[in-house]
Amino acid sequence: MTIPAGHPAIPPRKIGVLLTNLGTPDAPDPKSVKRYLGEFLSDRRVVEIPAIAWQPILRGIILNTRPKKSAHAYGLVWSDEGSPLAAITRRQAQALTDAFGEGVIVDYAMRYGNPAIADRLAALKDAGCERILIAPLYPQYCAATTATANDKAFAALAGMRWQPAIRTLPPYHDDPAYIAALKESIESQLAGLDFVPERIVASFHGMPKRTLELGDPYHCHCQKTARLLSEAMNRELIIAFQSRFGPAKWLGPATDETLEALPAQGVRKVAVVAPGFSADCLETLEELAIRGRESFVAAGGTDFAYLPCLNDGAPGMAMLRTLLHRELQGWIP
Repeated sequence: MTIPAGHPAIPPRKIGVLLTNLGTPDAPDPKSVKRYLGEFLSDRRVVEIPAIAWQPILRGIILNTRPKKSAHAYGLVWSDEGSPLAAITRRQAQALTDAFGEGVIVDYAMRYGNPAIADRLAALKDAGCERILIAPLYPQYCAATTATANDKAFAALAGMRWQPAIRTLPPYHDDPAYIAALKESIESQLAGLDFVPERIVASFHGMPKRTLELGDPYHCHCQKTARLLSEAMNRELIIAFQSRFGPAKWLGPATDETLEALPAQGVRKVAVVAPGFSADCLETLEELAIRGRESFVAAGGTDFAYLPCLNDGAPGMAMLRTLLHRELQGWIP
């Protein structure tokens, strides 16, 4: 087909896949953390308190006290690649570069911080992507994670004159490929330990109990993941929820309290897994691997192991290829 003279250049049609995850500050310093927390904790999906009541607390107290403490925690897990979550998500996207054919571009973005979802969607559109699969990397659906990532993408699309066609990756908490990947990864890591754990704790990110009462399926998804994983491994798992914040009642039992109580119950050797996280981050590497260990040992435990997430390891990447290829059906051969 002949293009008329003076017509704007049109890139070849492509398909985009945008992996999205929670987010991270740009650096492990109080200024960067304050900017990140300001965006994160202002999200009405995350904190469902009326802004008129919440913003004075956030701006007057939390953002003037918490950033320094959180910056110290980030500093404990920061690497030459930067934030663990951003680095791992970037490696996941890179590992999928040629997974779906030369006409498919795989990129990644963060709900809070950089690279921003709106920026990467615009870049995919500029590269010729007329169809984009948005893939929130949250196995269990939660309004405060999956929904808000999609919200941000939809808000960006609302400002586009020419919108691409959009699909979103559904939650995969009970997908056989996900359960199989968890089983393979966990059993491989257990085999490499120099002790045999007496119990395994499956720690999921906490949410206020009110979210369950309002109809959020997150708690049910976590329970089903743990049940299916337990059945696949033929081993009982202790389910717990971490990262409580504020005075509200949260889903329980709490991970820190669970770890502190186990030695008194005769359990002195424990392994901890985090099946709700697709990539290791502050909540796993600092809260579980560092503080969780300290709490368990202080309570009388002798052996503790945190088993890393699927990350960009072989089982996790094989799972992502399976899930994404399924969602791209009809768009690619």
